[in-house]
Amino acid sequence: MILDKHTAHKTAELLLQINAIKLNPQEPFTWASGIKSPIYCDNRIVLSYPSIRNFIVSEMAKPIETLWGKPDVIAGVATGAIGIGAIIADYLGLPFVYVRPEPKKHGRKNQIEGKLEPHSNVVVIEDLISTGKSSLNAVKALKEEGQANIKGMMAIFTYGFETSEKAFENEHLTVRTLGNYDILLEEAYKTSYLNTKEFELLKTWRKNPANWKH
Repeated sequence: MILDKHTAHKTAELLLQINAIKLNPQEPFTWASGIKSPIYCDNRIVLSYPSIRNFIVSEMAKPIETLWGKPDVIAGVATGAIGIGAIIADYLGLPFVYVRPEPKKHGRKNQIEGKLEPHSNVVVIEDLISTGKSSLNAVKALKEEGQANIKGMMAIFTYGFETSEKAFENEHLTVRTLGNYDILLEEAYKTSYLNTKEFELLKTWRKNPANWKH
């Protein structure tokens, strides 16, 4: 799923450098899915660091045409991937839309914001992938509301849960990421961002996150 190991290690190094990775085993974070997690990855902070933002954008944008051909549109998944998705679209000189988790309750009641012509070839941008539910929800909206042809998905980071990988496989969705959880842990331990106890805890959590008890 990752593009290559060198890029994955560099991505992990940069995310750690700007404290995009938060650890709190004593008071775990609660994800939208309800999962309790001792780790939280906030990739939106990348937008505040121009040199790191430029690295992430170029590394995500450059392989897109090779992997899937030149798309008609780049689509960002709200809200985390709106910023990075728009910059990738600008880098490639392509139109951009973003997809809300659900249609607005007022106004035009859009779920997809921006101009999306029917049957457009679309590459979806995510900031990170956990359970995959929000990603697949966006893909569903693009297909149903936008009548889009989804070429693939590019993300900054994935936790690599088996459930998400199976879900993507079932939807015949090709996903590529810059980094993943295993390499992040390696880099964090190597640079003493994690001590041995934290490193082992995070490996244990990853094995069964839905039923993890701190």
